[in-house]
Formats: sequence, C-alpha cells, structure tokens
Amino acid sequence: MFSRFYPLKAGVAVAGLATVSLLVSTGCKSSGPAQGMGAGGPLPVQVAQASEQDVPLTGEWVAQTDGFVNAQIQPQVSGYLIRQDYKEGSEVHKGQVLFEIDPRPLQATLDQAKGQLAQAQAQVQLAEINVKRDTPLAEAHAIAQSQLDTETQTLAADKANVATAQAQVDAANLNLGFTKVRSLIDGVAGQATVQVGNLVSPTSVLTAVSQLNPIKVYFSISEQEYLALVERSKESGHGDLLNAGNAIPLKLTLANGQVFSSAGRIIFVDRSVSAQTGSLRIAAEFANPGNVLRPGQFGRISAQTQVLHNAVVVPQRAVGELQGMNQVDVVGSDNVVHVHTVQLGSQIGSNIVIKSGVQSGDTVVTEGLDKVRDGAKVSTQPDTSLNAPKAQTTQGS
Repeated sequence: MFSRFYPLKAGVAVAGLATVSLLVSTGCKSSGPAQGMGAGGPLPVQVAQASEQDVPLTGEWVAQTDGFVNAQIQPQVSGYLIRQDYKEGSEVHKGQVLFEIDPRPLQATLDQAKGQLAQAQAQVQLAEINVKRDTPLAEAHAIAQSQLDTETQTLAADKANVATAQAQVDAANLNLGFTKVRSLIDGVAGQATVQVGNLVSPTSVLTAVSQLNPIKVYFSISEQEYLALVERSKESGHGDLLNAGNAIPLKLTLANGQVFSSAGRIIFVDRSVSAQTGSLRIAAEFANPGNVLRPGQFGRISAQTQVLHNAVVVPQRAVGELQGMNQVDVVGSDNVVHVHTVQLGSQIGSNIVIKSGVQSGDTVVTEGLDKVRDGAKVSTQPDTSLNAPKAQTTQGS
C-alpha cells in the first residue's frame, strides 16, 4: 500500500524548510481546490472504479503426505533369511513373495506331525476293530459289558487324538507356508531392513509397503476454518465435510512451488479439536498416477473456505496509509478529491476488499496519490494498467 510519507533527501532539505516557513507565515489550509491546482490547472490522476463482486476466500495450510495404507512386513515364524525376492522401491502386488526363510526346520516339524497323525489314525482303526468285534459278544453276555464300555471310550479318545494330530499337521503346514513372506497389499515396497543370512523372528520388521495411488495428505485447520468449511459444505447441498465429495476441491502446492495436477477431497475429519493447538486434523485423498507423490513430502493445501457476496473491491494500489490509518482518495462528480478512511478486508490478487469507507461505483485514485490532498481539484484518466477484476462465484458439485 502507498504511504503518504517519504524521507527527505539532503538536496531538498533547505527548500523544504523554506516551504514550511512560508506556510507558517501565511497560514495553512486543511482542504480546498487550490491545493490540487498546478500551474496548468487541475492535477492529472489515474482512477478506477470500486466494484461489487462475489469474492472467494481461500485458506492455506501446511500439509504432509502419507501412504493411503502403510503395511509393515514382518515374518510370522522364526528362521534364517535365505532370499530377498523383490527389488527395493519397486511396485509389488498383494500375495507377492518378498522374502524367504529357511524352510527345512519347519518341514521337519511338518513331517513329524504327519507321523503322529498316522499313529493316531492307526489307534483309531484298532479301537474300531475291538468295538466291532466285542459288541455282539457283550450282547450275548459272552464278555462283560464293562469291557465293551472301556473299548468304546478308548475309541472316542483315539478319535480325539486324531483331531489333535490333524490340527498339529495343519499348524505345521501353515508355518511352513509362512517361510515365504508375502506382501499384504498392492503398493511400493521400501528398503529392506534386514539382509540375507540374518536370523529373523515375528518381532522383526523386514520392510514396509505403502499404497500410493491414491495417496493421503494430512493437514490441520483452526476451529474457525473448520466451521467455515462446514458452512461451505452446507451451501453446496451436503450435510458435512465427509460427504462433501468434490464440492470443496483441495489444491496441493508442492515444495517446488508447482501445483499438483490432481485435485483432492476430504476423506477424514478427526473426532475432536486438539486442546494443545486448538486445531483439527484433516486427511485428504489425491489421485497419484505414476506414484509421483511419496510419503513424508511437505506441501501446502488450499481451499475456498467461504464466499463474500457483494463485497466492494478496489485495486490495492488505491489504498494509502497515514499515521496507521488506511485511506482511499475518492473523486466526486465535481472532480474534487475526498479522503476516506477505510477498513480493509482480504487481499484478492492485485485487488483488496474494502469493508467500510468506500461504496461500489466510487471513483478512486490509483496513480498520483502523492500529489493530491483532500479537496484538491483533479482531472481524471482511466488507469489502463489495471485489468478489470472479474466477479467470482462458487459452484457446487
């Protein structure tokens, strides 16, 4: 903004003092057309018109990317790592083998469990033969009923042993399959944290796989900004932020200043406002073709928080400052300048919102503020260096 005060240069100090002396001796005027009159008549100034627009207000927040799903790859059995089957940093698929653990100890455990199962099954066969043989004898009272009862109980116990042995075989077979450590999701696999030959256990983290397309972006907003976004969502016909869809498009600016090609949408709103920071955590989803974005990157998320309807806008260069007050020179229909104290709102590009002090349609001085004073007579010319601002409206999806 233009300031009406400038430091005096050494070459003009004497002339300035002479001017002050002349003003003191003759008296000074707070206003009057004569102060704006030059040797050739009214002072020439460039002007623009204050316009009434719908102005979108944009919020901007620090953001950090994260995988849409992040899976730590850990083995489910212990053993020596004998092979790494993936290339670090490459895309992997769900079920793809990433590492292999020495299967021989677990193969031996499986073989032993199968042998125990076979023994249990043989005991069941013998018990069934005994029960089948002695049932008619017990009915004929050729043998004691208690003997048949004992053989029947033995058969039931042997069948239970078969079930236990079968479960041990299944567990051993499952553990043998766990010697091939597989990816749990589709994504990009990170660097291996172990080497071939290391002894690993279920507590070891071998690597991590992250789903990157789509990708999550986290950012925190203030309580006031959250309420503004909620109102914005309601204006677009949606009840809350999670159901807003593309009604509130999010723009991601990367660390190099470039705007990411895809627009994002809100997919998560934290359950509460942080008591320490007074902010609310939000997660956005961005399509990430080619896996350009990676977890841990920083950027800035921006979105329209609200729209000021029928706001009065003037070029920012039309605003001057005097003793801490913002002022605008308004030219009346008689080409006389009147200084208006104004209250400023948000900056929109090269324009600025005026909350009070100027009305739509007022003619304001944009070039020559340092030459004119309140009550000065001026001749106006349109400021052709300014692009006429276009009114902006919001669109709901």
